[in-house]
Amino acid sequence: MNAVKLSTVALERDTIVRTAIRLLDEVGLEKLTLRRLATELGVQAPALYWHFRNKQELLDEMAEAISVQEAPALRPLAEGESWEEWLAEWLRGQRRVFKSHRDTARLTAGTHPGTATLRTVETILESLLRVGFTRTDAMWGLGTLASFLGGFVLEEQADQERGSIDPALFDEALESLAPYPNVRAVMAETGGPQTDASFEHGLALILSGMRARLEVQPDGR
Repeated sequence: MNAVKLSTVALERDTIVRTAIRLLDEVGLEKLTLRRLATELGVQAPALYWHFRNKQELLDEMAEAISVQEAPALRPLAEGESWEEWLAEWLRGQRRVFKSHRDTARLTAGTHPGTATLRTVETILESLLRVGFTRTDAMWGLGTLASFLGGFVLEEQADQERGSIDPALFDEALESLAPYPNVRAVMAETGGPQTDASFEHGLALILSGMRARLEVQPDGR
């Protein structure tokens, strides 16, 4: 009987999270309220507190569902595999998942990691330790990658919200930069700061910094 009850509660909890993510896509983070969510689910707002103690707990689980459950499962680094490409591919996947939902960068920035996120972090740390990183350098490198990802996607989603990705608006922005020839030239050459090429360049810079730290470890690796 208890197993059946727990299964029902888990199913209902998952339904709440999935409905909340759908509302996030429709109305954005600022307008996502427990009252609105309850109305969408056809219940009274207090009913949600049977599953989540507060809104923050719901947001935590939403972030977990998007960043971990919707992303391809992270496997440990294979023997002889490039740790740089392994990390890069994981971060590219995270970017794709973040961009598949509205306000994801803002959502994840204000939430606490759950067990699935912590398992992912542990997998990354264990893998980097095997190639010679210290725990601290591995964690700091991962934190820098995560901060870069969050900031980059935040700007991408902000551009999308205000319509800055419209080619006509980009041309107007270039014209307004006429007094700043170097800035204008770079913008024209790169297509703006939030492009795939810009993401790859920033990612490569961080990985090269991590590689430099790895090369000065006491064991010479």
